[in-house]
Amino acid sequence: MSFTPIKSFDLMESTEPLTEDRLLDGRLRLIQPRDGYRAAIDPVLLAAAVPARPADSVLDLGCGVGAAALCLLARCPEVTVTGLELQEGLAELARRNAALNAMEGRFIPLEGDAAAPPPGLSGFDHVLTNPPFFADGSGTPAANASRAAAHQEGGLDLAGWIKAAVKLLRPKGRLTLIHRAERLGDILVALRGRGVGDISILPLWPKADRAAGRVIVGARKGVRSPLRLLPGIVLHGDDGAFTPPAQAILRGGAAIETLGVGEEKT
Repeated sequence: MSFTPIKSFDLMESTEPLTEDRLLDGRLRLIQPRDGYRAAIDPVLLAAAVPARPADSVLDLGCGVGAAALCLLARCPEVTVTGLELQEGLAELARRNAALNAMEGRFIPLEGDAAAPPPGLSGFDHVLTNPPFFADGSGTPAANASRAAAHQEGGLDLAGWIKAAVKLLRPKGRLTLIHRAERLGDILVALRGRGVGDISILPLWPKADRAAGRVIVGARKGVRSPLRLLPGIVLHGDDGAFTPPAQAILRGGAAIETLGVGEEKT
């Protein structure tokens, strides 16, 4: 999937250049910073893995500019999504993107900290999240401050992020997160002792002969079902083009469960 810059904007009094890009084969419009944090395919894949049902309440924890929330709403228009984003500029862009796609009544982005969520924010049927990928001191920090804040854990490490996400779920609610495959061990350790079960692991391979680059991990609060290692998804063929399953998700907006990968338990 590619992003095509369409035009630039000024965000309130900021002179930061922005672009308007397209998701889901052009069906969704997304305003995002040209040089800061930019959504790629991860939020689209994350949204596809959320087994939401009509009238479910969903929290997008660390929603950025709203890419995952908008993709989920495009597939599940009868759910409501609350977004929580630490960076004021990204939260404002998420609100603009909700309006741009006529979803402002169903996607409500809030500015706030995952470590100290606003009062009353709890009891969600689903929490979806794409936590910062790099622990403090690891990786090469981005020169752009907004991008660095989105990719480095900062004051809330991965274990703290997962603790916050589980706390915001209702009993039997589901957490769905996407992360780098090499952090899978850290994710499983963070889930231990959190009162979750039915943990599922979905590998995402860049090509059939490559190691997984990403994993989508699911877990349910207050259940004891055993862990499931699901059949993964190969994203690219030998020619570099997206595979049919990847195209169905990234362009068609399909749910991963409709592709025969994973299932939701009642």
